[in-house]
Amino acid sequence: MAQNVNSYTINDTNIVIKGMTCLFYIAYCVLISCKHSKSSHYDFGDYVRISTDDPKTSTSVAQVESLDVERQMVRIRWYYLPEETKQGRRIFHGIKEVLLSNHYDVRSIHTIQGKCVVYSLENYMNLKPVGVDDYFCRYEYNCVEKCVVDAFVDVDCDCEMPYNPDLFMVQCDGCKGRYILSKYHQ
Repeated sequence: MAQNVNSYTINDTNIVIKGMTCLFYIAYCVLISCKHSKSSHYDFGDYVRISTDDPKTSTSVAQVESLDVERQMVRIRWYYLPEETKQGRRIFHGIKEVLLSNHYDVRSIHTIQGKCVVYSLENYMNLKPVGVDDYFCRYEYNCVEKCVVDAFVDVDCDCEMPYNPDLFMVQCDGCKGRYILSKYHQ
């Protein structure tokens, strides 16, 4: 007799399935062969690294929208790297910056390489240290209209560029202005 469970851990693995019934046990068993990271529990809202066919970008970041364990599929919302947008990477984009897009997709769960975290810029700046799977997002990208969605972002330098957490800034004790010290201002 099938029994409803809140979560199920497959024996001898770290894979946890939530909100499913034991009737789908066969689908769970197939997951054992997946090449997932040690943290293989994926749920709605998780940020994940997805393998791609693009030789320029072997891994992309996405957010899990829904899981279909029986069919081994995941519905995701893509994050774009700045260089993947029509505008391209600008000097104010951080190395770990991604843009939330309106691009949704359905992929095999086998394309998930592992979890990552996408922070707001403020929370990202407070990380000590920044890990390999840590990213930040402050913009949204409309992939249909190929433009960054209107967003207000504070500027900190006389150059009126948004803050880049990867560039060193100094603050003037007199005027309290903040200035980027970089090759872009020489």
